[in-house]
Amino acid sequence: MNTNLWLIRREFWENRAIWLIPAVFGALLIVAALFGHVSLPTLATPNDNRNFGAAFLVAFGLMFYSVMSVYATWYLLDSLYADRKDRSILFWKSLPISDSATVIAKLFVALIVIPVVAFIAADLTALLAAFIVSIRSHGAGGALWQSDLWLQMQVLWVYTVVTAAIWYLPVAGWLMLVSAWAKRAVILWSFLPPLALYIIERWFLGTNAVGRLLSRRLTGLPMVALNPGGARSWHVDDATNTLNLPSSVFHFINPSGFFSSPETWIGAAVGAALIACAIQLRMRRSEI
Repeated sequence: MNTNLWLIRREFWENRAIWLIPAVFGALLIVAALFGHVSLPTLATPNDNRNFGAAFLVAFGLMFYSVMSVYATWYLLDSLYADRKDRSILFWKSLPISDSATVIAKLFVALIVIPVVAFIAADLTALLAAFIVSIRSHGAGGALWQSDLWLQMQVLWVYTVVTAAIWYLPVAGWLMLVSAWAKRAVILWSFLPPLALYIIERWFLGTNAVGRLLSRRLTGLPMVALNPGGARSWHVDDATNTLNLPSSVFHFINPSGFFSSPETWIGAAVGAALIACAIQLRMRRSEI
């Protein structure tokens, strides 16, 4: 257990961007709240206040999620490549730490630690920005703070971290496999083989199974993990063009559908196999 904690600490020491990127991005949003133009819509009813507050929190979460996704992708591609390139792998291999523990620690950081840090930063930034906007608008920004919605958002963030870690495990496994194998141009090697498979299938078979599979894995998480639009879920009312909220976040998330989906566990199995291959490559490959 202590070894795993030290491995995770090592990732923080060697990759300060894990916390620095969310901190800098949050600071930029705070500066925008302090000095940017503040124009809030007219909110006539408590339901309008609630909807606007929810949209505010979701917007902050999505912004941090997007930034976190880009960095996590780069982190995975660099995770097993960098120490081979700078030859620090020779030092780490001299320690009584298995390659399996090293790879799994890096995977845990990418799929759990980085999203958790990003969502903590999103929470703190949203709270501070709501406070600043409320003061600048002479109290009219009070709709941005809805305590019950904030608590429900925490449930949604935790659910998102867990489901995304499972759903994107094959993507993470592929990126780590490339990172453990490639001698250079890891970004190119990460998308060149899937692209080649897609082109070959389209040209010679005239089908699009590879494209659909990749698209589903990269963009299909909301369709599996969340409930579709409806009266009990978050949806936009076509008649009034307004966002309507469920009475509880548990009407929005769909854990039973996600955890019972064959797609979830087939993808997890593929991801586990790719991670196992990355570990084997890590054992056999040394410095570049």
